[in-house]
Amino acid sequence: MGIYGLGIIAACMFAGCYLGNLLGAALGLNSDVGGVGFAMVIFILIQVYLQKSGKKLNPKTEGGIQFISALYIPVVVAMSMNQDVYSALASGLVPLISGLVAVVIPLCLIPLLLKLAKD
Repeated sequence: MGIYGLGIIAACMFAGCYLGNLLGAALGLNSDVGGVGFAMVIFILIQVYLQKSGKKLNPKTEGGIQFISALYIPVVVAMSMNQDVYSALASGLVPLISGLVAVVIPLCLIPLLLKLAKD
């Protein structure tokens, strides 16, 4: 079975990892900082651009991109999360507190977003 759109996702992943490594080097770390996040944002921006510009892709490619985008966030983030959790636990309290804040604040905003969506 061929999955179309893998070239786009691969390019996003390479670009995201490159940006993550640049950010890590700028922060004085010897690791990728946010590469998967950068890749997700680039992938989403490409999808939005293609939809808004009206550029028509092959229907198989569009289906492949939709399939990959449905899997991309949970699978790739879960795979990269293992490394991040280990690093955070080994690094001390600051990464743990940052992670908790990054999870708790969006959870607290869900009721507000639901209220805004109804209006």
